[in-house]
Amino acid sequence: MAQADIAAAPVHHQRGSPFEVLRVAFDKRETYGLAAALGIDHPRTWTARTAAEAGALPLPYPVILKPAVREADNALTVAKAWRVDDAAALEARFAEAAALLDPAELLIQELVPGGGEAQFSYAALCDAGRPLATLHARRTRQYPPDFGRASTYVESIDCPEIVGPAERLLAEVGFTGLVEVEFKRDPRDGRYLLLDVNPRVWGWHGLCQRAGVDFPYLAWRLARGESVPATRAATGVRWVRLSTDLPTSLREIAGRRMSAGSYLRSLRGPRAAAIFALDDPLPAVIELPMLVSTVLRRRLRGDVV
Repeated sequence: MAQADIAAAPVHHQRGSPFEVLRVAFDKRETYGLAAALGIDHPRTWTARTAAEAGALPLPYPVILKPAVREADNALTVAKAWRVDDAAALEARFAEAAALLDPAELLIQELVPGGGEAQFSYAALCDAGRPLATLHARRTRQYPPDFGRASTYVESIDCPEIVGPAERLLAEVGFTGLVEVEFKRDPRDGRYLLLDVNPRVWGWHGLCQRAGVDFPYLAWRLARGESVPATRAATGVRWVRLSTDLPTSLREIAGRRMSAGSYLRSLRGPRAAAIFALDDPLPAVIELPMLVSTVLRRRLRGDVV
């Protein structure tokens, strides 16, 4: 029988146990189960044992099909999620995904409208669940726009709505180390929904140092048992990966979802570059051929570029 909502499943964890802490972050079934237990909003999520059960669920289409865990690269884990618009499409997609993953590891989730502009992050260095240094960010532009595999433009902001939920979850598991907790704002009701917990350094971490929070240095101090001063990032700092942000933005401009003027204005102010640095230009020099190679490989595999 299909499970109506994964949030109803009980979650068992031991506060402070490294294995359980990582499992809550690694397995989205655990993530959403704990969120439900703590009263943290998250997208409605369902499971099914078979494609037929998935197709029979009374769902609010469109929905997405996504993996609960990512242990290996395949068509679904690389794409992050597949959008499905009706029961027949879900049944077909579920069968396709079940050939790649254990069906128990497949999640069916409501599609929350919006792209990167609706995605927010609470980044922190914690000690036993207590935040020592923090930054709030909006992942304003990403590629692809819907289920972004990578951010292309990120801003440091003040977003008090995500602080309470993120800190409750981190305190509950007694998290220690660097972490990024991702949320998406639902434009239908304004709620901030928990998406992911990433217990690692995130792609746009270069923004944080420019905004006044040097996470690698502070994490080094914590690992050495030294004091870590309470630190909060400045707002209004931008991080840009120009090699992917420019083509992403050109598509938005061509589709009249963004003006050229607004794009240029977004590049003003304090900014951190994702790749280029005057004291170490080599990564920027080799990025272009690497991008070309990646695009060619994806085209040969038939993937979406």
